Amino acid sequence: MMAAKRAPKGLIDQLPEVRGRYSADAALAKLTWFRVGGPAEVLFRPADEEDLKKFLAAKPADVPVTVLGVGSNLLVRDGGIPGVVIRLGDAFADITVDGNTIVAGGGASNLKVANVARSAKLAGFEFLSGIPGSIGGAVRMNAGAFGSETSEILVSATAVDAQGRLHTALAADLGMSYRHCSAPDDWLFLSATLMGTPGDVGEIARRMEDIRDMRETVQPTKTPTGGSTFVNPPGAKAWELIDRAGCRGLKRGGAMVSEKHCNFLINTGTATAADLEGLGEEVRRRVFEHSGVKLQWEIRRIGVPAGPPVKEFVEEAGS
Repeated sequence: MMAAKRAPKGLIDQLPEVRGRYSADAALAKLTWFRVGGPAEVLFRPADEEDLKKFLAAKPADVPVTVLGVGSNLLVRDGGIPGVVIRLGDAFADITVDGNTIVAGGGASNLKVANVARSAKLAGFEFLSGIPGSIGGAVRMNAGAFGSETSEILVSATAVDAQGRLHTALAADLGMSYRHCSAPDDWLFLSATLMGTPGDVGEIARRMEDIRDMRETVQPTKTPTGGSTFVNPPGAKAWELIDRAGCRGLKRGGAMVSEKHCNFLINTGTATAADLEGLGEEVRRRVFEHSGVKLQWEIRRIGVPAGPPVKEFVEEAGS
C-alpha cells in the first residue's frame, strides 16, 4: 500500500516559533503611503528585540527577509514580496530623553521624535517633522529635508544583522553621505542615539510650524505618494530637471507626476505599482534626453511584478 504524499508546507510552517505574530499572504498596500502593491508571503510582527533576534538566528537561511518601516518612501510591486516581511511595532518605538540626547527606537516616527525634542526644549530635530517615516529608515538612508539631515544629529545606532547579531556603530563609522549610509545591507536599525542643543521651545515650535506650512504649500500632502522620487543630482535639483523636461502632470494609468511638486509621483486613485514605476522610468528617460542627467531613484522599489517587469531606462552607449 502506497503511503499518501504529504502536502507541501507553507512558509509559516518552516519558520521558528515566535512570541510575535505571523500572517500569511498579508496585504501590504494599506501599509504603504502609495496604497499599492501585492501581499507579503508572510508578515512578521516581532514582540520585542529578543523575539526578533531569535527569529533571525533560527529562520532557514534561504528565506529572504525584507524590513518594512512606515511605508513612506517605498513602492511595493504588484506581485508582492516573497519570504518574510518584518514590521516593527510599538515595542520598537520607545523614545527617551537624557539631557541633550534622545534615544529613539527604529520604529519611532520621525514626527514623534521631533515632538518629543520640542517638549524637551532640544533644537536640531525640527527637520524630522517634515520627513514621513521612522528613525530606522532615516538612519538607513540618511534622510534629510529643509537644509538638515540625519547624520548631523546622529551619535550612534544599534542594528541587528541577518543572523540575529547585534551591532552598535558610531555615526562616523557608518559612512553617511547625501541620502546614503554605508552600513551592511542586512542591518536592521533598532535604535539611534541623537544629539540636540538646548533651545527655546517657542522658537522650536515656530520652526516646526514653518516646515509644516512649507510642506503643505509645495508638496502633495493630501494625495497618496511616496515622497521625493529621485535623488537630487550634484549641483542640481531633480524637480527642476523634471519640470524642464516637460514632465509636470505627466500620467500613466492611475499614476501622475504631481503638478504641485514634480519630484513627487502620486496615485490618483487607480494606480498600480507598475503604473508608478513605469511613469518614473519614463520621467528618467525624458530628463536624460533633455539634459543628459540620469536621475537615480530615491524611492525604494521592492518585491516582484505581477506581470512583465517594468523596463528600466538605460541610456544608449555613446549618448
